[in-house]
Amino acid sequence: MISRSVRAALCVAAVFSMAVAQGCSRSDTDPGRGKISDESFPVPSTGYDPMRYICRRSFERPVIDGRLDEESWNASNVEWTSGFGDIEGPGGPVPKFNTRAKMLWDGDYFYFGAMVTEPHIWATLTLRDTTIFMDNDFEIFIDPDRDTHEYYELEINAFGTQWDLLLIRPYRDGGPAVNAWDIGGLRTAVHVDGTINDPRDVDKGWSVEAAIPWEALGECAHRKTPPEEGDIWAVNFSRVEWDVEVEDGVYRKVTDPGTGRPVPEHNWVWSPQGIVNMHYPEMWGLVMFTNVAKSFGADSFNPAPEEQARWLLRRIYYAEKTHLMQYGVFTGDISRLGIENPDVYGYTWPPRIHFTPSLFEAVLKSGDATGDLRITQDGRVSSVDR
Repeated sequence: MISRSVRAALCVAAVFSMAVAQGCSRSDTDPGRGKISDESFPVPSTGYDPMRYICRRSFERPVIDGRLDEESWNASNVEWTSGFGDIEGPGGPVPKFNTRAKMLWDGDYFYFGAMVTEPHIWATLTLRDTTIFMDNDFEIFIDPDRDTHEYYELEINAFGTQWDLLLIRPYRDGGPAVNAWDIGGLRTAVHVDGTINDPRDVDKGWSVEAAIPWEALGECAHRKTPPEEGDIWAVNFSRVEWDVEVEDGVYRKVTDPGTGRPVPEHNWVWSPQGIVNMHYPEMWGLVMFTNVAKSFGADSFNPAPEEQARWLLRRIYYAEKTHLMQYGVFTGDISRLGIENPDVYGYTWPPRIHFTPSLFEAVLKSGDATGDLRITQDGRVSSVDR
């Protein structure tokens, strides 16, 4: 059942959307409409190539103590993710320290484990639901139905302090984030291999375990939980790392002499975002759930043609947002969006676009009976029943 805070936030968003829609009239389709700005909507610099992971069912429940030393985590078929890279992708700076993660599931929980190499472990925040990424932290993002709306975020620092929140939609699309929402039944733990806030020694790092109940994830999943065999969810991980120095025996963030403010943090992620913004859920990795014990690599599960169709709709969304910024309206003319005729197996080009000055809907028709795909001005991707 959806909690009161979730229901309230969804109602506010729905009322807002209805008000916008009722105030719109049909847009001027004149291609000569005057340009009002040269601004462009922020777009990932990389193409669509999400990391993939096969999440296996655990028949022995891990002990949530932060250590990742149980047999369930160390089974030969439970793989580590690749080491995290810069948030903008392969062209960004190579991370100074290694980070990697594992995932498991059973009938009650979605499990996460991470190893964070860190020679100087420090933390300051001890109050739940404070802005944990102001410390070095580890972050988990989950979008169960991959529509980029109603997704979950969990941040943890080396003290084990948590910040969990629900995003009704990405900030770029008006949010809001429900900070008062808590993951009911959440279990987390951190193990520190070293000492926190002691610059006199060199630490090895810290590890994180989290168990998130399916009951909580089901609040906004719009799909069956726990997942069925072969279900695919969108997941990503982020590690925020600040540059620090020792001053009077205490760790301090390195500051910019010109501004006196801390130098920007490093953002290291599992699946590259192509932009310094974790709230582009379309760029997150793909996690497939399985009961199969036999080991087979993540490369053996290839995204279906639907994934490329979703990305094509996302490109239309980016282009429509830029058109709105530059001309003050959306457009129904695909030729004005700068997207060349693509070859997406199983879907028909061009899309149908319905629009008003401040609303649009683009629909890609499927060549079979599985249903069409749609994206709207708020960035939400959904299936359209025939």
